[in-house]
Amino acid sequence: MRLGVLDVGSNTVHLLVVDAHPGARPLPAHSHKVELRLAQLLDEAGAIDPEGVDKLIAVVHEALQAAEDKGVEELLPFATSAVREASNADDVLTRVKDETGVELQVLTGAEEARLTFLAVRRWFGWSAGKLLVLDIGGGSLEIAYGIDEEPDAAASLPLGPAASPPAGSPGPAHPDDIRSLRRHVRAQIARTVGEFSRFGAPDHVVATSKTFKQLARIGGAARSAEGLYVQRDLKREALESWVPKLAGMTTAQRAALPGVSEGRANQLLAGALVAEAAMDLFEVETLEICPWALREGVILRRLDHMGTA
Repeated sequence: MRLGVLDVGSNTVHLLVVDAHPGARPLPAHSHKVELRLAQLLDEAGAIDPEGVDKLIAVVHEALQAAEDKGVEELLPFATSAVREASNADDVLTRVKDETGVELQVLTGAEEARLTFLAVRRWFGWSAGKLLVLDIGGGSLEIAYGIDEEPDAAASLPLGPAASPPAGSPGPAHPDDIRSLRRHVRAQIARTVGEFSRFGAPDHVVATSKTFKQLARIGGAARSAEGLYVQRDLKREALESWVPKLAGMTTAQRAALPGVSEGRANQLLAGALVAEAAMDLFEVETLEICPWALREGVILRRLDHMGTA
């Protein structure tokens, strides 16, 4: 059957259409993505402003039309941190449902971490052993660890790069902003390290998300055009050398780097600081990029339920 997963994230609204059935690997059929930047449409009270809600509704209508055009039989719509953290989340969800018919499921941070972990486990299989999975979204950092399909530990921290100080300036980042964000990020991550270290060292460390993919690419990893099955690694040594370079660049200069999209260029430094802190505090020298992440986890969970129905 043809499934569609509609992901309302902090940066983008992404419709992924796959051909799938229980027991088989989902095959991508279509991708429809709009950069909405909900995390940057919050007012002083932490609410998504009326214009932002109008834009979200218009984009959901657009995604629904794309899903219909591609023959989607079932749509799995969900929202992550930008909607989850909005002070007017209930009103936003009600308007979206009333005006589009789409009932967005708001995932908790822990659910994001668990579903992403499921996708990574299915991608690498049981032979990967104990997995430590890191995922930097627009609004949060998810961490999960385990040996099965359900992680032994999972955490979500509000450390997404979309709303951090260096993300707002088109010019080089101010050193005070970098120091402040670095201290904040490391203090937040350090609080969680103990929850994971008691399980012992992982056999394999994996990262997902656009941020990690871009950082790996500028660090020398293969281009996306070379295919899903090419191994792509990110080394902490390479990342540490890139952080000061990114800090000295303008947004336009970051956008000119290999693999960096113009829409994400202003968030790359903040994402790099989060990635560097996570790798350092969890004592990770090298991690591998996984092509599958949260959207695939949502699809796999739905297929699992279909297989047991």
